[in-house]
Amino acid sequence: MELLRVVYRQYRGAFIGVIFLNLLGAALGIGLIAFINQKLIVSASGSAGAGLLPSFLGLLFLLMAVTLAAQLALTLLGHHFVYRLRGQFIKRMLDTRLEQIEKIGGAQLLAGVTSDVRNITIAFVRLPELIQGIIITFASAAYLAWLSPKMMLVTTVWIIITIVGGWLLVSRVYRHLEKTRDAEARLYEDYQTLIEGRKELTLNRTRAQQIFDDVYQTDAKAYRHHIVRADTFHLSAVNWSNIMMLGAIGVAFYLANGLGWANTAVAATYSLTLLFLRTPLLAAVGALPTLLSAQVAFRKLNSFKLTDYRESFDAPTQTRDWQTLELRNVSFRYADGGFTVGPVNMTLKRGELVFLIGGNGSGKSTLALLLTGLYEPVAGEILLDGQPVTAQGMNDYRALFSAVFTDVHLFDRLINQQGQPADPVKVDAWLERLQMQDKLKLEGNKVLNLKLSKGQSKRLALLLAASEDRDILLLDEWAADQDPHFRRVFYRELLPWLQGMGKTVFAISHDDHYFMHADRLLEMRAGQLGELMGAERELASRDAVSRTETT
Repeated sequence: MELLRVVYRQYRGAFIGVIFLNLLGAALGIGLIAFINQKLIVSASGSAGAGLLPSFLGLLFLLMAVTLAAQLALTLLGHHFVYRLRGQFIKRMLDTRLEQIEKIGGAQLLAGVTSDVRNITIAFVRLPELIQGIIITFASAAYLAWLSPKMMLVTTVWIIITIVGGWLLVSRVYRHLEKTRDAEARLYEDYQTLIEGRKELTLNRTRAQQIFDDVYQTDAKAYRHHIVRADTFHLSAVNWSNIMMLGAIGVAFYLANGLGWANTAVAATYSLTLLFLRTPLLAAVGALPTLLSAQVAFRKLNSFKLTDYRESFDAPTQTRDWQTLELRNVSFRYADGGFTVGPVNMTLKRGELVFLIGGNGSGKSTLALLLTGLYEPVAGEILLDGQPVTAQGMNDYRALFSAVFTDVHLFDRLINQQGQPADPVKVDAWLERLQMQDKLKLEGNKVLNLKLSKGQSKRLALLLAASEDRDILLLDEWAADQDPHFRRVFYRELLPWLQGMGKTVFAISHDDHYFMHADRLLEMRAGQLGELMGAERELASRDAVSRTETT
């Protein structure tokens, strides 16, 4: 199984040690049965048997200690592996290109780090039962063969039939667990819809009912169907194994007493061994579906095609004193083969204030993602002071930018470019400029209240971006959620202040009344970029809305 092979490669020494402990536990278990057979059943008299009690109890407690140590060691190893797996998955998500993350989808990734990792954790909790069951089965078979080869041959056939029947049932469990995982991913998408659309669904109860009946209920019933089927086949496998092992005891007595293949003492030992074997074998059958479920989860995690794991976070080099940033014949096409942006040719000069306008779907946000290096172009190149930015240098290039996107996410730490707490003096100055000194509660560099209005959230996002003190600030429709008063403050005070600090600002905007503050005005139309100058710029500044309606 692929999952166990990965564990073995990563923890070879520890894994071998755990297997050795399980082998020792199995040997002690068979040794205890042999002790009962040789000392307490066959040769012990009443007085001798009393003297054997300390040895028997000592062997019993030694078996308990070794078995517990083997189980704890394997469980600990499993939890270490899951901890490492989860961390590697998160790191790979952070290193993967944005377009691949968007292609996978948030619901699938959320299911991966919750459901899939949980299933792998449960499997490792149950894994000791599976390994002990397998080892004890083989050890018991060897001991039974030593007692009576003929009886062992018949018993082996019986146990093979038991195992094959159990496996056929468990294989059905595996198929339904795969379908359960897919249904669970769809449920995560439904939960996301219900949570993110809660306001609209509260207003429109007809839509709420439609979502509940036609979407959620359909996926929930599919999940219920497959999980019930999986549990049914699992319980059938456990009951099959249970009844067949009891039947093996009856067969052993029949072979010994009915056919005369062995004496009563051997038959008793056979029955005792089979009773001893029954519990770990049933536990192994019960643990197998959890391991199969973990295998499904492990394959699902690997199906996301995230970037290969790298332990370190590559720290960007010190930002150089760049003067020009150029997009040369840059193009981008979405994976579905639909909308295309480019070829784009644009030069951004240090310290400029540039506005970008365009209608919905014209490619403004895509251009912003290309400019910041979050999307990698399918053609063309990005140049910094005339030098192409290579794939190896993309991390350093992205370090030039701070951004506030339309779908803003608020973090609760104010940090500078080096990841250290932001300068309190600069933070206080920004709070005053943003008129947020009485709105935000800070404890050191930690923001204590993130539940803000949309406009205030954008102001906090700008504070977070400005605190990073990077060269270029990208603002995507930042002023759209501000009231008229603060929109005026933004264009007439904040942007000039940023320019005065030496920052380059690239702002997506539709506020035609403030276009005169920009050094340059760019426009996106159907994925193509152009610059508005002269009469065109004057016309756009008077009525940007009517202009974008023609795009």
